[in-house]
Amino acid sequence: MDVADLGLPVEVPSTALFTDQYELTMLQAALKAGTAERRSVFEVFTRRLPNGRRYGVLGGTGRVLDAVENFRFDADILGFLRDREIVDEATLTWLAGYRFSGDIWGYPEGEVYFPGSPVMRVEGSFAECVLLETVILSILNHDSAIAAAASRMASAAGGRPLIEMGARRTHELAAVATARAAYVGGFATTSDLAAGFRYGIPTVGTSAHAFTLLHDRERDAFQAQVNTLGRGTTLLVDTYDVATAVRTAVEVAGPELGAVRIDSGDLLLVAHRVRQQLDELGATRTKIIVTSDLDEYAIASLAAAPVDAYGVGTQLATGSGHPTAAMVYKLVARAGNSDPGALLVPVAKKSSGGKTSVGGRKWAARRLDADGVAEAEVVGTGAVPDRLAGRQLLVQLVKGGEVVAREPLDVPRNRHIAARANLPLSATQLSRGEPVIPTEYLHDGSGS
Repeated sequence: MDVADLGLPVEVPSTALFTDQYELTMLQAALKAGTAERRSVFEVFTRRLPNGRRYGVLGGTGRVLDAVENFRFDADILGFLRDREIVDEATLTWLAGYRFSGDIWGYPEGEVYFPGSPVMRVEGSFAECVLLETVILSILNHDSAIAAAASRMASAAGGRPLIEMGARRTHELAAVATARAAYVGGFATTSDLAAGFRYGIPTVGTSAHAFTLLHDRERDAFQAQVNTLGRGTTLLVDTYDVATAVRTAVEVAGPELGAVRIDSGDLLLVAHRVRQQLDELGATRTKIIVTSDLDEYAIASLAAAPVDAYGVGTQLATGSGHPTAAMVYKLVARAGNSDPGALLVPVAKKSSGGKTSVGGRKWAARRLDADGVAEAEVVGTGAVPDRLAGRQLLVQLVKGGEVVAREPLDVPRNRHIAARANLPLSATQLSRGEPVIPTEYLHDGSGS
């Protein structure tokens, strides 16, 4: 669900300036050279996964579709470009009528990917495709990094719910995207109300230490919260002495107390002590929620603890040490002239230094072993082998400039669960290692 579903008026800002200046200067030069209308194919991929990661998770596809749809050069934007003399009048005239009219294919959101996977393919004229580079990479790099971290945390949690609570640790707009990507990666709820409003993600939240400190006694704070939110609320029990707070919480709320939250200390030890104390007090159904700078390793270390849910902030919002997916947007094929029917010619960067690319318009498929488990990511050009025809990964997202693949957020969330389950078991290991399956390349040499 989004704002439009609520029947509320929405002012959608243009995304046209979410770009780098050289996209526009390239456009101007191509218009003058007569090459701007050459049919072109750009692909998004990463050359490698972050160090130690076994798989990537594609996040942000839905946001990319919104950004492409809203990529418009209105009067204010054109005035800015004119005042700064960034491009000439002929280019401004061209931009005034800009509407992406090409096709976009990609891995569906929530799908896993590997080095070389063409997670998005943008096709159209050079002019209309090159302008989208920065905004596409900005979204996919951020959201895929968050989704991958979320996936690892969800795997480590072993089915226990995860709460996204990183809004105060990142930019206010990035916080909304973080909550969305985390939900795709396996988180159950968010504390960020803007994310709940925009994307319909379930929201949660009760109180912070400040609420306890506001009152003369901890008991008074607990009583006020229970009076307002009911006995099923979550009480924060580590402002002062945890054991005293747990006893007071049960005295105030009774055995119907919903949960207690622990935000400091040795979480493994404290959780065991709190569970024992709650049970002795008759609050056997009261849950324990832990927070405090958790990441996937800390979550995994609590697997044997009597913890019912985890709240994660800083480490999630920063990609758990890898805040970008290192994706790139490269021209891989283009026509030899501006004739719409001209054949595509493969092109690729061949310089040294580890930044080479593979030319040609690509397809991708995931080969399975005899047990139905993924064993290779196969990327190729030309005809798809019959044995892989039913395992192709790219789907059409935009056709002739029109978005054709919008979907509710629960769809990519469930898709990711299925995709991760289809990987070898070692994908869930947190120890450092190579991608869980290799990437293999098949080429026919034609590129068309």
